[in-house]
Amino acid sequence: MNIPTDTELMLQVRAGNLDQLGILFERHHKTLYNFFLRLTSSVTASEDLVQEVFFRMLKYHQTYRGDSEFTIWMFRIARNARADYFRKKSRDSDKHDEANDSLISTEKNPGEILEAEQDIQLVKTALAQIPEQDREVLLLSRFKNIKYKQIAEMLECQEGTVKARVHRALQKLKDAFFELSGDIANETR
Repeated sequence: MNIPTDTELMLQVRAGNLDQLGILFERHHKTLYNFFLRLTSSVTASEDLVQEVFFRMLKYHQTYRGDSEFTIWMFRIARNARADYFRKKSRDSDKHDEANDSLISTEKNPGEILEAEQDIQLVKTALAQIPEQDREVLLLSRFKNIKYKQIAEMLECQEGTVKARVHRALQKLKDAFFELSGDIANETR
């Protein structure tokens, strides 16, 4: 049995077989949720945005052409949904929602776990401090492993521009992380 690709499923949705959108939801809702969560730091906003993306896919299913990867189309919708969401909502209302992070292995000793948790929190805090456009390219390239060429297509710019933006964003993230690390080290003295 051949498993249909995302593009094949979305083409079926475009042709009127709207039930196939459920399969796409199952495949991609966690990816979108994590993308939004890292971008917004808000559980509520992330959940709302995932629903909004799939609502828009349903609403605009006739506009899907299938000439590029489905995920590029999906992330374009996601970027637009996020921009619209924050135009309508105040940014600060849900900014500090906490999310469970399952990146820590329980096989480590308590000291290592605490240190890993602190590092994760520092990275999250540093990520939240860099400009949104920098955060976005980092999340797409590093956390979602989307190729520069695909990000360039999504952002409608040159691949070299994406590479430069990722490089600058990584530098900003590193600077913010080390600044926060230094602040914590100074506080513990």
